[in-house]
Amino acid sequence: MNLIKIAKLIFEYAKYGEDGSVVGTSRAIDNVSIDIEKGSFVAVLGHNGSGKSTLAKHLNAILLPTEGTVWIGEDDTKNPDALWDIRQRAGMVFQNPDNQIIANVVEEDVAFGPENIGVPTRDIWRRVDESLKAVGMTAFRKKSPNKLSGGQKQRVAIAGVMAMKPDCIILDEPTAMLDPHGREDVIRTVHELNKQENITVVLITHYMEEVIDADRIIVMDEGKVVMDGTPKEIFSKVDQLKKYRLDVPQVTELAYELKKEGVPLEDGILTIEELVDALCQ
Repeated sequence: MNLIKIAKLIFEYAKYGEDGSVVGTSRAIDNVSIDIEKGSFVAVLGHNGSGKSTLAKHLNAILLPTEGTVWIGEDDTKNPDALWDIRQRAGMVFQNPDNQIIANVVEEDVAFGPENIGVPTRDIWRRVDESLKAVGMTAFRKKSPNKLSGGQKQRVAIAGVMAMKPDCIILDEPTAMLDPHGREDVIRTVHELNKQENITVVLITHYMEEVIDADRIIVMDEGKVVMDGTPKEIFSKVDQLKKYRLDVPQVTELAYELKKEGVPLEDGILTIEELVDALCQ
């Protein structure tokens, strides 16, 4: 069953002159059609300016199509009466957690979302408990977010979205401002939510190592979907990815170079374990 359906989506930003008048448009999304199944983990890759973040903002109606349609469940994002339902079903986590943390205490910040959608008080604190436990932040519930690391703040931001009980979490480059340990922490948390809570995940990123365990990878370039497949299928096409100015995981690059030198290896090796097994055979 599809949770998200995108049909012939076009989005154009207006260009303004010095006097504030519209002098033209710039197309950021160009005729994109995608279906995303409930419970899946989908990663969207692309270099800067490829349209991936613009696409993410269409999934909870921050942006509305210039042409085409985006459905979240049965709701058309262009329908203003469906806005609250859409944003309850599809929660967004941004690149900088400071942009969406507003309270002075962690548990109060997590409670903010459900409180604003009218969840009864007795249920709010149950949701806060469950969400903080799910992201491993229960021990920090009485702390000030200002005392947390970047990775911990991002997990609080994810808990705040979770407490609203969404069907889908969209993460727009959530690890871009984190160190390697923080990145690993956040991605592990997201995978656990996907598997244990059956939450659909759409991850926008440019870190290749973050997507090797995704169910599906979509590659964007100049506003179009140019590749779509499993991690193994996508990373088997190293030359094509490089054409779109994207890297591949280091171990995939190593296997690719070894194969060019005559070592008999299959395409699309994604982990060190896979490479070691292939070399030992």
